[in-house]
Amino acid sequence: MYKYLLIIPALLIFSGCVNKHGLSIKYYSECDEYYDLQGYYHKNCGDDDVVTYKTMKKEAQKAIDYVMDEEEKPKGNVY
Repeated sequence: MYKYLLIIPALLIFSGCVNKHGLSIKYYSECDEYYDLQGYYHKNCGDDDVVTYKTMKKEAQKAIDYVMDEEEKPKGNVY
């Protein structure tokens, strides 16, 4: 019974697809590709992602700061 309780959430968590932008429902993100008036190529991807790597990094840093109980981190080499 406990085995099934552990397997079912793991399947739900890892049922999404991991691509180069983050975790999404589809493996290939739909991208908007276009050229602007000056002829530069633009490609916007990752809008349909559930969680992006940037969001995961921010939330992980918040969790680490909460656990380590740091009051203020230095901004560079100056304390």
